[in-house]
Amino acid sequence: MLVIRPIAEGDYEALHSCAVESGHGFTSLPVDETLLRSRIQRAQEAFAKSSVVEPGEEGYLFVMEDTQNGDIVGVSGIEAAVGLSSAFYHYHLGRVVHHSPKHNIYNALQTLTLCNDYTGVSELCTLFLREPYRKNRNGRVLSKFRLLFMAQFQERFAKQVIAEMRGVSDEAGRSPFWAWLERHFFTMDFPSADYLTGVGEKTFIAELMPRFPIYVNMLDKAAQEVVGKVHGNTLPALKLLQSEGFRYRGYVDIFDAGPTVEAEVSQLRSVRNSRLLRVQVGQPEVSETMLICNTQVANFRACQADVTCCGDHVILTQAQADALKVSEDEQVRLVSL
Repeated sequence: MLVIRPIAEGDYEALHSCAVESGHGFTSLPVDETLLRSRIQRAQEAFAKSSVVEPGEEGYLFVMEDTQNGDIVGVSGIEAAVGLSSAFYHYHLGRVVHHSPKHNIYNALQTLTLCNDYTGVSELCTLFLREPYRKNRNGRVLSKFRLLFMAQFQERFAKQVIAEMRGVSDEAGRSPFWAWLERHFFTMDFPSADYLTGVGEKTFIAELMPRFPIYVNMLDKAAQEVVGKVHGNTLPALKLLQSEGFRYRGYVDIFDAGPTVEAEVSQLRSVRNSRLLRVQVGQPEVSETMLICNTQVANFRACQADVTCCGDHVILTQAQADALKVSEDEQVRLVSL
């Protein structure tokens, strides 16, 4: 069985392997021992907080574990509130009009403006599933369980949530958008800039990024074509978030111009449709595949399971109840997959 739980100190090697396998453009999971160990410690501190009245600097990091062999097969995270202690940058895609009635000329031009508009919102981040396990709806589970966690512990998160989608880059990590910025404003390749951001060194952005809006039509053709576009491997993740209610509002990543999507937490499909039911241990007769989590923080567990829902109860097998660390008559939160 694949079970999602809070990351532990002993998961470092597996997290490092995920960072290596994720490749270029995965800013939130750089191959850096100090940073990865820091993320584990920060996550453990977040899960250890017994009472939170508003979102702060907490970063929740989870792993998906194969309980048969103990292997860590994926990782997924939530930032409670971004940009509180260090600037959180985006480009906003806007529009300006150059109009001369006298000469009958009207030009509506797109611009990219550096901004910090998402400061304080929550963020879904660090989603990575290893290749052999990209089947049986495992990727869907690894993404969507975070919405159940947010539904159960709403006080820990902002009312708005975003997700940054990886933009277009080639196998060597070269981004057409960054290539244009590098040529005109930086002397640094995309993987290096992406890595520096991942390890928290962001001052170079404010120092070197253009301070005025960029006219999109001034970019070379290759850069123009990738603004707001996702990496091919990221398209399924984007479609999944869109099915939950996430929408693109014109904000893109400052390095690869990948889209950032946003939503109101309370309006997400899995949040609205999730239910709290009490556990009844037995043998499900008419089963339905559900995404289920317990209602604990430090001992959080989530998984997909075939169960039977009867009124205000859900029938779980003993193995399912054990995996979720719940007993008879305790509550679980669940939603249909």
